[in-house]
Amino acid sequence: MLAGLVGARAWTDIAEPDVRRWVAAASREGLAATSIARRLSAWRGFFDWLAADGELATNPARGVRAPRRPRRLPKALSPDIAMRMVEPPAADGALALAPSADFETLRDQAIVELLYSSGLRLSELIGLDAAYVETPAWRSSGWLSRSEAEVLVSGKGGKRRTVPVGAPALAALDAWLACRSAWLALHPGADPHALFLSSRGPRLGARAVQRLISRMAIERGVPSQVHPHVLRHSFASHLLQSSGDLRAVQELLGHASIATTQVYTSLDFQRLAAVYDAAHPRARSRR
Repeated sequence: MLAGLVGARAWTDIAEPDVRRWVAAASREGLAATSIARRLSAWRGFFDWLAADGELATNPARGVRAPRRPRRLPKALSPDIAMRMVEPPAADGALALAPSADFETLRDQAIVELLYSSGLRLSELIGLDAAYVETPAWRSSGWLSRSEAEVLVSGKGGKRRTVPVGAPALAALDAWLACRSAWLALHPGADPHALFLSSRGPRLGARAVQRLISRMAIERGVPSQVHPHVLRHSFASHLLQSSGDLRAVQELLGHASIATTQVYTSLDFQRLAAVYDAAHPRARSRR
């Protein structure tokens, strides 16, 4: 890796322009920005070591930056596919929400509905309590307020926000809460505060939620890989498409900067471009 930069010269002959030329050449040859950044990091560490040993006066890689990494657009489901993802197994929803449905069926349906309805991060979802609790032993950081049809979550940096919960998600949560109460009565050692419980009693973990979302996507015929953050992206993209209110979407997502939320405007343009390509006569003739 370092031989490409130094060649036959001594380490002490390397200057900042040499590093910049290597970065430019690597970028022209198609080396990924992340790979260039890793190599620059390795060089900085190596040259720092030489400088500390007295062999170099300055680090020639210290002031060189890697090319900017391309910004990846978040993956969002189309509205039709999102509806397929959150639809209960039975066409009329009776199977998923029936009192006789099992523990995991009701819990998983409530989870997928809430993720799409409120755009929660995975950490926010698993941190929810069934209601606000404040005791000497426990204080809720996030909770469901069923009477207000909303969840209060503690996001990144401890920033708290309130997010509404839609009617289908509330129905799924009501069915789950009834099952949860009956289940807790039979399992006194389970976590009494957590909104979503594992079948063994503790609060449901992040990896378990990722697995169940992936499994539900396969079972419901969603033609792409789905993880919890895909539902958050879908929530934001669909809300922005319908409302056009970027500031409101920012508040609901809990983004500190609106620049973070603006990526969803690119998703919306992609959708419009796809409609144009499929429908406009000139677009068809161009293809």
